[in-house]
Amino acid sequence: MSEDTNYIRIAKAIEYIHQNFKEQPSLSEIAEHIHLSQAHFQRIFTEWAGISPKKFLQYISLEHAKSILKNHKENSVLNATLETGFSSSSRLHDLFIRIEGMTPAEYKNGGESLQINYSFSETIFGSIVIASTAKGICYMAFTENYEDAFSQLKTQFSNAKFVQRQDELQQKAISILQSDHQDLSEIKLHLKGTEFQLKVWESLLKIPMGELTTYGAIAKDIGNHKASRAVGTAIGNNPVAFLIPCHRVIQSSGSFGGYMWGTTRKTAIIGWEGAKTHTSH
Repeated sequence: MSEDTNYIRIAKAIEYIHQNFKEQPSLSEIAEHIHLSQAHFQRIFTEWAGISPKKFLQYISLEHAKSILKNHKENSVLNATLETGFSSSSRLHDLFIRIEGMTPAEYKNGGESLQINYSFSETIFGSIVIASTAKGICYMAFTENYEDAFSQLKTQFSNAKFVQRQDELQQKAISILQSDHQDLSEIKLHLKGTEFQLKVWESLLKIPMGELTTYGAIAKDIGNHKASRAVGTAIGNNPVAFLIPCHRVIQSSGSFGGYMWGTTRKTAIIGWEGAKTHTSH
C-alpha cells in the first residue's frame, strides 16, 4: 500500500481523534469509524506514526498543546535552532535551512530569467508538488490534484520556464518527508516574498521539531510585537510546506487553528512530530 493511500486512511482517523479527543475514544471506536479491524488499524497507524494510536492521541490533545506553550518562557522556543530537535543520528538534527530571497528584479518580473524544475511525490502526509531553481527550493505544497497543483505553481512565477524534473535539491528536501533520513546536507530556500514575509519565514525556521509557538511570539521575535495579524497573513502565504514549519504556530489558547493545507494535515504533522521527538529522547 502506498504512503499516500495510507495517509488518506490515517487522516480519517486523525480527524476523528481530533474532533473527539475530550472523550478519549478507544481503539475499537476509531477503527470502527474508518471501517477497519482493530488489528489492521493498529498496524497501519503504528507503521505510519511510529507510535500507537493511544500515544498519538496524547500528542494532539488541546491540553498537550497548552502544556508545551506553558512550559516555555515566551520566545525561548524561537531562540533554539533546528539542531535541538531530534537527538538521534538518523533524525533531523543535521538539517539546516538557509533562506535566499529573490532579487528585486526576480521578484518584479515573475521569475522571467528563472528555470524552475518541478516534480510530484508521495509522502507520509500525502502527495506534494515541489519546485526548485538553481539556488534552492522555491515552492512546495500538499495537493490532491497534480494538474491544479501545477497551475497554482505557475501563478507564483508567471514568466518562468518550467521543466518537469526532480533534481538533487528536491530529492534532499523530499527525504525529510519520507520515513527515515541520515546526514542531511544543507537545504537552501530561494523564496519570493517581501522583506516582512522573509523575516517571518526565517523566524518559523527557528522553531524546533516537536515544539509549538504562537503568532504573538513570532511577532515579538521579528521586533514588532503588535504585528500578530500581519504575521498570520505572512504565515498564510508560506510557499514551502513543512520545510518552513508554519504548522508549528498555534493560537495562544492552545487551539491548533487553521492551516493552508487543511487542519487535519496540520493535526497529523503536529502529532507525528511530537511523538517522534518524544521517542527519540
